[in-house]
Amino acid sequence: MHSGNGGAEVPCGACRGCCRSSMFIHIKPEETRTLQRIPRALLFPAPGLPNGHVLMGYTDSGQCPMLVANDCSIYDDRPQTCRDYDCRIFAATGIAVDARGQAEIANRVQSWVFDYHSEASREEHRTVKAAAAFLQNNRDLFPPGSIPSYPVQLAALAVRVYRLFSKITDAPVVPDAAVAQAILRFLNF
Repeated sequence: MHSGNGGAEVPCGACRGCCRSSMFIHIKPEETRTLQRIPRALLFPAPGLPNGHVLMGYTDSGQCPMLVANDCSIYDDRPQTCRDYDCRIFAATGIAVDARGQAEIANRVQSWVFDYHSEASREEHRTVKAAAAFLQNNRDLFPPGSIPSYPVQLAALAVRVYRLFSKITDAPVVPDAAVAQAILRFLNF
């Protein structure tokens, strides 16, 4: 799939795993075309977010209600969340997908293979994985709620902080608590 309005260029092919994985889809109030296309009965206020932010749920079978005949019925006006979703983030970070609840995504993630154009790109990937592992293994060093528990959000955070993580961990032995504090400062906590 590809998007005309930003988002990721993801080579989905016939895969619709994310559309069948019991995910709530966040829709922002400025996504007016999207909101016009989704029946109001399918939307509910997004907890913890300002008024106007809504979530779209999924059917009893875990499928997006906008998925019709294995295609998105509102593709040109799909939510930004859908445009941005890229299951390669799990393969890139090494963060596991719920194999039982999101089996199609888990299978797809296992099929991703990365090509490295240089030793530097291989090292960059190693650092992303190390940052993800650090975040997962050191949750106790961060204030409650500052490290996401949802895998895709945790993976996105690892991608966001890996350059900082690389700079910090390139120094001689740095205590984990100091690394956590640097990440928190970077995130403005």
